[in-house]
Amino acid sequence: MGFTLPGLVLLLVIAGICGGIGRAIAGGTHGGCLVSIALGFIGALLGSWLANQMGLPEPFSILIGGRTFPVLWSIIGAALFVAVVHLISRRS
Repeated sequence: MGFTLPGLVLLLVIAGICGGIGRAIAGGTHGGCLVSIALGFIGALLGSWLANQMGLPEPFSILIGGRTFPVLWSIIGAALFVAVVHLISRRS
């Protein structure tokens, strides 16, 4: 099942919000909306993978176009990703 245009726009907005919250938790990074959207998707992948590895449930997700987007794991994953990027960039 594919995404409709409104579904895709909604998915981008939700990913941007999740990425922005994750950035704020971890201390922020340079960039605007596109960086937040990318962080939201990276966070969703990373956070979901980590939760799956630890056997944790998906407590808050949103159904868009027949697929779920893990909001909580996206925020946590984005914050972890930003924190790791900060650690790596400070060492160089």
